[in-house]
Amino acid sequence: MQYRTLGKTGIKVSPYCLGAMMFGGIANPDHDDCIRIIHKALDFGINFVDTADRYSNGESEAIVGKALKDRRDNIVLATKVHGPMGEDPNQQGNSRRWITQAVEASLRRLQTDHIDLYQIHRPSPDTDIEETLSVLTDLMRAGKVRAIGSSTFPASEIVEAQWVAERRGLARLRTEQPPYSILNRSIEHEVLPVCQRYGIGALVWSPLAKGMLTGRYRKGQALPESLRVKVFPQQMSDERNLEAVERLIPIAQAAGLSLTHMAMAFVMAHPVVTSAILGPRTMQHLDDLLAGAEVVLGDDVLDRIDAVVAPGSDAGPMGAVYTPPAVTQAILRRRPASERAAA
Repeated sequence: MQYRTLGKTGIKVSPYCLGAMMFGGIANPDHDDCIRIIHKALDFGINFVDTADRYSNGESEAIVGKALKDRRDNIVLATKVHGPMGEDPNQQGNSRRWITQAVEASLRRLQTDHIDLYQIHRPSPDTDIEETLSVLTDLMRAGKVRAIGSSTFPASEIVEAQWVAERRGLARLRTEQPPYSILNRSIEHEVLPVCQRYGIGALVWSPLAKGMLTGRYRKGQALPESLRVKVFPQQMSDERNLEAVERLIPIAQAAGLSLTHMAMAFVMAHPVVTSAILGPRTMQHLDDLLAGAEVVLGDDVLDRIDAVVAPGSDAGPMGAVYTPPAVTQAILRRRPASERAAA
């Protein structure tokens, strides 16, 4: 295993990071099976595990905690905070009040006294980034957190966080966890260049585009029954995504690869990507992903992929990404009716 440096932290991590979103009631409720999958990944040489408090409402963290109980010292453990963890409106977000509570709950579930990488799962427009960075800095000084990062932040907010940290003498975000795949390349425009400029490690999620790059989803065929189809019906049935998949399959075949292995090797080819997050639900899924760990794509294959989905573009909708309030809230992009009438 050729380990890579996590941003500028000096921490060495494996190119594959084991994502634990599928462990727990959301996908695989069998704790023993999930633990076996985790142990198989660790035995393969993966030393990086990523979860979040929100995954199955804490159950994923509990599973990871049990699996790492006797192997914690050799594992770089990452988790995230932001999503709602109860009915109380203050049991979510990026405030000092909530993060102070949430980190203690995560530590208990993970059965550890520290988190190697603590990430803000999404931006929170109602919370000043200085508020968030200040509590994360305090957690680092207390020894409860070793490094901090973000997930699915726009480039502008990554830059702002860097500037605030420098001006206020606060800890810097050292990693960013964005969505990235052959079908979803928009982060190549700004997010990845910003990560490179500031020495931020990129840990990309959904490198298989929520399973569309496994070959299970084909144009003209009925969609298989899956959690992805239920949660992201628009993406999984989008004709642009399905058409791109049909054009990618012959490229993989000509290279002697499965579509899955080509897709994983594609994201790992980007020089700014530190690790790609695997999200297996079953042991079979993990085995298939690990079988392609040594695949390296040549320039000819990468050029053919570029011809299908142009650099910096998305074939179709991604789903589950952060959309700023300026887009989602009409009041922020429309003058009051009275002003419009006066004009």
